[in-house]
Amino acid sequence: NWAKGHYTEGVELVDSVLDVIRKESESCDCLQGFQLTQSLGGDTGSSMGIMMTFSIVPSPKDSDIVVELYNATLSVHQLVENTDETYCIDNEPLYDICSRTLKLTTPTYGDLNHLVSATISDVTTCLRFPGQLNTNLRKLDVNMVPFPRLHFFMPGFLLLTSRG
Repeated sequence: NWAKGHYTEGVELVDSVLDVIRKESESCDCLQGFQLTQSLGGDTGSSMGIMMTFSIVPSPKDSDIVVELYNATLSVHQLVENTDETYCIDNEPLYDICSRTLKLTTPTYGDLNHLVSATISDVTTCLRFPGQLNTNLRKLDVNMVPFPRLHFFMPGFLLLTSRG
């Protein structure tokens, strides 16, 4: 559960995770920050919170885990305090998009992940290609966040395609 990931298992992993991050950071020419994709409803992952995160919000309709909504609630405080930008993606609309728009009878996690990856790709386009606006994480943060604690965004979906 959330507490286990935040206070016990997460604490045990911090040193090894930071070592991997340090090694990867040292090999970069111009490190701007980190992007983290996490599920707020999962057990350990919801509590191991960063510059920009894409957070998948659990749906009460499709919940497999009894404490999923508690995990998400406890994670929000960490996102408020420790991130600069948080893009929230709700699972329930993803299922609706797959069934209504893409006409998939039984959407799989692969179908949902395809939509999430397309959204992340769209949001980060300005960071990966040359342009005049939002060309790095700091500029994106300055232009998108009016106040430090108001850094939660809901991306929209446009031009949707199914996998394959």
